[in-house]
Formats: sequence, structure tokens, C-alpha cells
Amino acid sequence: MKDISCKLLVIGAGPGGYVCAIRAGQLGIDTVIVEAKKPGGTCLNVGCIPSKALIHAAEEFEKVAHMAGGASPLGISTSAPTIDMARTIAWKDQIVGRLTGGVSGLLKRAKVKVVAGHARFRDGKTVEVDTETGLQVIRAETVVIATGSVPVELPFLPFGDRVISSTEALSLTTVPDRFVVVGAGYIGLELGTAFAKLGARVTVVESQPRILPLYDAELTRPAAKRLDELGVEVLTGAKARGLARGGDGLVIETADGEERTLAADKILVTVGRKPATQGWGIEELVLDMHGPFISVGDRCQTSMRGVYAIGDVTGEPMLAHRAMAQGEMVAEIVAGHKRAWDKRCIPAVCFTDPEIVTAGLSLDEAKRQGVEARTAQFPFSANGRAMSKLGEQGFVRVVFRADNNLVLGIQATGQGISELSAAFALAIEMGARLEDIAGTIHAHPTLSEAFQEAALKGLGHALHI
Repeated sequence: MKDISCKLLVIGAGPGGYVCAIRAGQLGIDTVIVEAKKPGGTCLNVGCIPSKALIHAAEEFEKVAHMAGGASPLGISTSAPTIDMARTIAWKDQIVGRLTGGVSGLLKRAKVKVVAGHARFRDGKTVEVDTETGLQVIRAETVVIATGSVPVELPFLPFGDRVISSTEALSLTTVPDRFVVVGAGYIGLELGTAFAKLGARVTVVESQPRILPLYDAELTRPAAKRLDELGVEVLTGAKARGLARGGDGLVIETADGEERTLAADKILVTVGRKPATQGWGIEELVLDMHGPFISVGDRCQTSMRGVYAIGDVTGEPMLAHRAMAQGEMVAEIVAGHKRAWDKRCIPAVCFTDPEIVTAGLSLDEAKRQGVEARTAQFPFSANGRAMSKLGEQGFVRVVFRADNNLVLGIQATGQGISELSAAFALAIEMGARLEDIAGTIHAHPTLSEAFQEAALKGLGHALHI
């Protein structure tokens, strides 16, 4: 094959990589992107998008099942529902297909050359790609590493057969009768909740004292209550030890030190993700590392001139929207624009039931930074829109400076609260104070009124509590 030369080479077409390539193409930069699988990366193909599709299907099924039981306060009753998981998965795959096709179309429109295959560095300017038609060599002035992350595999619970990662969980064509989740982080609880709603008997095993240990206890309490309502058994302080002798269950050590075997048709392991730094020739580069992650500066530059890194491979928070923002920034830097990473917050959403949103600092984080801060909180049990949707569980909490009411952080949990994450982030990015939020007219009746009421409470005069 004839060698390719370009100004910008992007390794990986996940959210960070494809956004970087599209923006670079828009700016007239001669850009090549290499991807071994489908465009969109983990998020679009086997992560964010398909998991939310499955979660939505599970929510709809659970609503109908609730009505069939005659317990709906809405007065709606129906016959017992059934679900055809094969059709559900086909619908999910159709969504993914439309979106991956859309990404391909956007890359083409931006005149980005896409090379399908596995990339490997020869040096900091040269990459060889193993394609279906042979070895393709690409030389570039600037390289962006956007290789993403992969699920962490436990050595005593290797993936295969009954033991699955989130990738396999999102392709199950039947609902397992007995479903064990190892790890009560956001991925484990999102999928565990979904399968519980679909009818599986779910058990969650978590080594920490409580679920979602990265969030404060008050924020996770509604989700814990909902898990109990769904019949999910949550074993905290418990450790997975390996497969049972017959391979049909999971051996755990409980919080009190006893050994127990959990029968399981499928065992979902969600103990975290790690950066994908192996298999693409990182040893041919001289990169400073921060633990397992590639170390980058405030412009996402690595320790090598002309080599940038973005997304999960650069560390926490490992979120698609962080990678996208980094990708856009790097493309503009390569085009000669003056850009630097200057974000006050990166919102994070946990799609449990109810959903959880965090943006900016918690009270404890503010205190650790030496800031005297306070909080104000408004419950959805006093919000008309939440009540009319049977979504009274949850609240909005604002963290603010004690001296000037500057908003430092916002935490919230509630039905559909993910859609307020942009408002929370915007308030922090724009340097809003309580007075700004309280003085902004919020449409009635909406969940967003809880945001305004929390600010009013911080000022000492909440109206509806």
C-alpha cells in the first residue's frame, strides 16, 4: 500500500477521537482517523447509548407490570406483560447503528479519511495499521491518542461463559433468572436495576460498606430504597472469591467473614475500567505516566512534542463528554487557536432509579480546599411536577460560599434529573450566585423549580417548604 501522510492523525474513533477529527476537518486540517471497530467507541456501541436504551425498555416494562398487579395509583390496569428480549436488543442495535452511521457521515462530510484497522506506533510520528487489505503506514505531523478504556477483569473471575462484562450484558437475548452483579458502582447498579425491572432475581455484591461509594450517603439513599422495593439483594462489605465448584454460582465472603455461594445464571463484573494503553505500541513512545494513565498538561499535550492524548486514557473522570470537550479543544490547538483546559466542573450522571447528578464541589470537597461553604436543599416531595409523575423521591442541593453565595457545586437525585445537569453545569461555569438562580424565573410546573427553591432556601426564604 502507498504510505499516507497527514497533518493530524487520531488513534481511536470514540467520543473524543471522532469529535477531534470532525472539528479538525471543519478547520481545514488534513486529518486521518484510525479505528479497529465501529466508530463511536465504547460509549456509542457498548456503553452509554445501548445501556440507556435497555434502561428505558426496563422502565417501560416495569410500569406495565406494576399496572398488571393492580397497584398503580393512577387507576390504570392491564394484563400481565411479557417481553421479547431479542426484539428489545434488535431495537437497541438499530439505535446504535443509526448513530454509528451518523458519525461516519459526519467524518465524511468533514473530509476526514477513515482507516479501519488496528494501529501500532513505530515512533512518535509513524503508525502502521493492520487493515483487511494489508499493512498501511501513516505518517503525521501531530498525533492524538484516544484509545479509551476497557472493563477491569478480575483474575479469579475471567470473562467468559457465565461471567460477563457490561458489553455482553447489553446483548443478552433472554432475561437471566438469577443475575449477580459484582460491584455497586454506577455501571453495576444501572444494569442491575434494569434487569431487576425485567424480572431477574438480582443480587449485588459490593466490597465497600455501601453502594455507590463515590457519592455521599444522602444522595444514594433513594436509589438504595428503590433497589429494596425491586427485591434486589444488596450485600455490602462482601467480597467475590470465584466461581463455585460446578461453575453455576459465585462464591463470596460476607461482611461477617462467612463463605456463601450465590446461584447465578449470569455474573456481571463491574469493578471499574482501566485505560487502554496496551497493544498499540506505547513502548515505542516516551510518555510520562500518571499511574496507569497518560499524563497530559492543560492543553492535553503529552511529554512528547506533537503527541496529544484525550479521554479515558488520560484519567478521571472517565466520561464521554469530557473526552469530547478535550477532542474539540485539541483540534483547535492544532489549527493554531489559543485554547486551554479551563473547566469549572464536569457534570456526572448516574442513571439509577432515581437518577443522580453531581456538578462541581461537594461540601466536603469545598472544605478540604479551605473554603467556608454551606448547603441548601429542596425536596421533590414539595415539587408539583415531581408529585404528578410519582417522582417525589429525591432533592436538589446547592453548595455555596458562605461569604458571597457563589455556587460551588450542585448535587441532585430524582426522576429525570439528568436533564437538569446542563443547567447545573452552566450555573457553575458562569459563576452564578444564589441570587442569580433565585432571581431567574423557572417555568411552572417543572422539576427545575426545585433548583430555584434550593437557592431561595440558601438565601433564607424558600417559598414552598
